[in-house]
Amino acid sequence: MTTFVLVHGAWHGRWAWDRVAPLLPHAVAPDLTHDRDVGLRDHVLEVVSAMDSLDDPDLVLVGHSYAGLVVREAADRRPDRVAHVVLIEGWAGPSGVSLADLAPFMDVVRAAADGWRVPPPPPAAYGITDPDDTEWVGRRLRDHPLRTFTEPTELTGAVDRLPGTAVHCRPEVYPFARLAKDLGYRTVAMDGPHDVPLTDPRGVAETLWPLRNEKCLL
Repeated sequence: MTTFVLVHGAWHGRWAWDRVAPLLPHAVAPDLTHDRDVGLRDHVLEVVSAMDSLDDPDLVLVGHSYAGLVVREAADRRPDRVAHVVLIEGWAGPSGVSLADLAPFMDVVRAAADGWRVPPPPPAAYGITDPDDTEWVGRRLRDHPLRTFTEPTELTGAVDRLPGTAVHCRPEVYPFARLAKDLGYRTVAMDGPHDVPLTDPRGVAETLWPLRNEKCLL
């Protein structure tokens, strides 16, 4: 049995996977801490702790957006537990890079920051246009700690020996396909906005489900 560990992106919470998780037989979604002084490393350790609490020998780690950096470092720390790493519109790169190094919008983020925290963009920034979804998402978005964007990743290279797949959305807004190819990941295109786990949960689940068996195939 394989468990999918679904890790939400910045400004979101475990609720970001509420529409995907029920479509997968076994899935957990940790809720990352958004407090003062929290950095990327703290989020990595939270995901590692969630992994360590599971009995399943093979896990599929799925990171959306900012959490691409989180799941890659978590997989690097527990490579023997990971069958596949999946990035969904995910920021990722080699050891030593941070989201601030990768994302072109960091000047805007820093300008908006109030000390340690960054207020969330409106739902429309993630491609949420349905009025009911806009209200639902808007009530749940929360401030995000700036340090998670500036703290660099620390990788040993173990994660790069694991199978990896990256889902990128069309029309493309950010260079997620290029970042994935730079890592040697297979890329899969989906039509939809950045918050595709909310707008097309069935499409996301159907993309994830076959990956549970690919540790032995790659």
